[in-house]
Amino acid sequence: MQTSTTDKPLTLTVLGAGAWGSVLTELVHRNSHRRQQNVHLWSRQHGTPLETLLTSSNIVVSAISMSGVAEVASRVAQHGLPANTILVSATKGLDLATTCTASQVWQTMFPRHPVVVLSGPNLAKEIQLGLPAATVVASKDEAAARLVQQAFASDRFRVYTNTDPLGTELGGTLKNVIAIAVGVCDGLQLGTNAKSALITRSLTEIIRVGTYLGGDTETFFGLSGLGDLLATCNSPLSRNYQVGFKLAEGKTLPQTLAEIGETAEGVNTANVLYALSQRESIPMPISYLVYLLLNGNITPQQAVEALMERDLKAEK
Repeated sequence: MQTSTTDKPLTLTVLGAGAWGSVLTELVHRNSHRRQQNVHLWSRQHGTPLETLLTSSNIVVSAISMSGVAEVASRVAQHGLPANTILVSATKGLDLATTCTASQVWQTMFPRHPVVVLSGPNLAKEIQLGLPAATVVASKDEAAARLVQQAFASDRFRVYTNTDPLGTELGGTLKNVIAIAVGVCDGLQLGTNAKSALITRSLTEIIRVGTYLGGDTETFFGLSGLGDLLATCNSPLSRNYQVGFKLAEGKTLPQTLAEIGETAEGVNTANVLYALSQRESIPMPISYLVYLLLNGNITPQQAVEALMERDLKAEK
């Protein structure tokens, strides 16, 4: 389905009133004085009934956690969407039951609608403060991607388009597991050399897994791959980084998640990646050690030792 841009007023509905959904709503709201567009924020707990918002929405943005995507997509399907409505997936995760990405869940439910992936080095708290940032909107439907680009782009939020939605989404998803590993590295005070080596080798792992699943290699060197990896692995604002850091301090996973108080998608993603690696025989040593750590099978110190003691090999 091809979607053309239009000068008519746009109405956007953002699903999910968490930190990311609220920030995306604010980005569109800031642009409303320059462009003819309205934005509504919906959550399961409060707000206007979903069916009321859907009937008038040109763009529906999903910013809910991965665990809720299938349920909300099903609810949206029950109410139906106008024929030309664009779906935007801004969730970074994998479904535990199917190993599908969030956009794949939406596309399966709405095969006739264009789906756009929004992903990049986007720490919600920094964007909320008005600090400059950039992101990628990716879709097989280039016209749909351009319309979403226009809706979100501003002098503080630069938006690029891409035709590799799967690679764009996987970059943001896979790096969450790596951020946990880097948080452990910093929590154990292993230094800059170790951290740099870990991030670099992690990018190799992300590309191996991401291309196997269908993403383009070049995408993982862009904003939604390397860019997102660097942002998430270098900021205490990252929830996934905080998971690793707190575990390195000796806290349990339940204690850690309670203190963070928000969803850290890397925890669920690590479990999905383990199942995927077992089924498809994909080597992912860093993600595997994060899986073992999160499930209480090794300590942070043992995870580091396991990485350092791996067989010697050529860099590739």
